[in-house]
Amino acid sequence: MEYVADRLGLIFMKINGPSIGHEITSVDPIEARNAATRQELQKLNLAFEMTDNVMLYLDDIQHCNPEFLQKFISLADGQRKIEGVFNGESKTYDFRGKRFCVVMAGNPYAESGDKFQIPDMLSNRADIYNFGDTATNRADLFRLSLIENGLTSNAYLKSITQYGLDNLYKLVKYIESDEQNLPEMHGNLSPQEVQDCLKVLGKVMQIRDVLIKVNAQYISSAAMSDGYRTEPPFKLQGSYRDMNKLMSQVVPILEDREVYQLLIDHYQNESQTLTTDAEANLLKLGELMEDLNEVKAERWKSMKEIFAKNNKIKGLGDSDRMSQIIGQMTLFVEGLESIEKALNKRKN
Repeated sequence: MEYVADRLGLIFMKINGPSIGHEITSVDPIEARNAATRQELQKLNLAFEMTDNVMLYLDDIQHCNPEFLQKFISLADGQRKIEGVFNGESKTYDFRGKRFCVVMAGNPYAESGDKFQIPDMLSNRADIYNFGDTATNRADLFRLSLIENGLTSNAYLKSITQYGLDNLYKLVKYIESDEQNLPEMHGNLSPQEVQDCLKVLGKVMQIRDVLIKVNAQYISSAAMSDGYRTEPPFKLQGSYRDMNKLMSQVVPILEDREVYQLLIDHYQNESQTLTTDAEANLLKLGELMEDLNEVKAERWKSMKEIFAKNNKIKGLGDSDRMSQIIGQMTLFVEGLESIEKALNKRKN
């Protein structure tokens, strides 16, 4: 978005959602409880005060209170007005006819693991884009961007790309196309440096492929209504942040099993914030990585069956006693139908 703002000739004003937090529902800096929050709200009102040629970018809005986001509803319709506070003075800002835009970015889940919901009145008025859908027609560039974004995290890849990113692109093509001859590299690089980078890059690409699977599953799960789920929601992510952390630990001497262990250790740490959902998410991760042993596979199958049954009963209403009885009868009937199908299959 910073690049887009630059191309459009707009001043880029970035507001950090996590610094604002869930407690803030007002744009008034006096409501802030700490210096970081106050600074973000002051920047927000400064953007309003500028009025023209501004892109206001709110990052990680899943960390913000929905009531705070509702303040921007009038900016997304014909009114184009919003209330603000600048230097302690309340003002009404009118952006009709002005080059002023608001961009919000966020993830489907909040840091607690709960699903994040954009206020309906805001989503009904705004243009909404799913980054996964946007990048679908250029999947090759998205795959490559995961590596590009983490280059500075790995000393080996950083050293070989100091002479230009063409070195990276050549090595990626060399690995993916199984070419026999090494490409000609830019810069004064020894054969050993090139070989070390090849080994590191090969392992990084293995990690990237797993993260892309994780990311796809995360997006798919977030887009599904709870009533239609047949397994627990998947909340682990395959973000650039995850890629950077993992790339920083890759060295040439790592074996494939050690690379796999890096992934497991990373996601075990990430799953700690999910509390009771951690086991289900790690088992789903094992399924994605095709690394579930017999015991774990049986445990995952059992958890999915229990989840599906509980989800059906939950859909009938937890507080309604009659609904719970109907739910239990439904499960009983389904069990009888399964027995009938098994007997018919045996006869045939």
